[in-house]
Amino acid sequence: MTYYHINLRKFFVTCLSIHETVFHSMDEKELVQQVVQHNNHEAFSILVERYKKMVITTCMGFLGNFHDAEDIAQDVFVELYESLPEFRNEAKLSTWLYRIAVNKSLNFLRRKKRETFLQNFLGNKSKDNAGKTIDEIIGKQHSDSNLELKEQHKQLRHAMGMLPENQRIALVLSTYHELSYKEIAEVMETSVSSVESLLFRAKNNLRKIMVKTKP
Repeated sequence: MTYYHINLRKFFVTCLSIHETVFHSMDEKELVQQVVQHNNHEAFSILVERYKKMVITTCMGFLGNFHDAEDIAQDVFVELYESLPEFRNEAKLSTWLYRIAVNKSLNFLRRKKRETFLQNFLGNKSKDNAGKTIDEIIGKQHSDSNLELKEQHKQLRHAMGMLPENQRIALVLSTYHELSYKEIAEVMETSVSSVESLLFRAKNNLRKIMVKTKP
């Protein structure tokens, strides 16, 4: 399967208005089978519908800008569509999607760094108001009047951006998605004990960075 067979942007626009069909009652494995064996676009659009919010929220945990996260999410679903024939049904599709979303987000940040935009990006300087905050996306909105809390949130995101990559991945998956150690280990393809160690070090390093950068 190749990208030209499917319009992912169209799916993003229309997936929320899909009428109830027989495909809606299918489980994940059956939908994947429909896509792989029959190139069924409606089955794939239902997969997009089910996992779109999860993927965007994952990307937001790294990028902090909604439009960038939405663009990267589209890339995630393009890769999912093209690689579904390689998907092993013994794994959960959500685990695979987390992994793709993390990798795509980090690659995006690396490109930004090479272009010398990383500092502005981590500071979330969105001049066109495109960057909704992570909290807004996951339903934990702060009052605009609470400037102190918003400033603390900004400092926290900046500090998270300074963490070593693996620590940041573990922390985002734990904090924004509340995944268990076992689930994080599956996404990161490592052991549960390694995840425990990463989170312990991430939290310690985060506290040190916050103290050091506190105005």
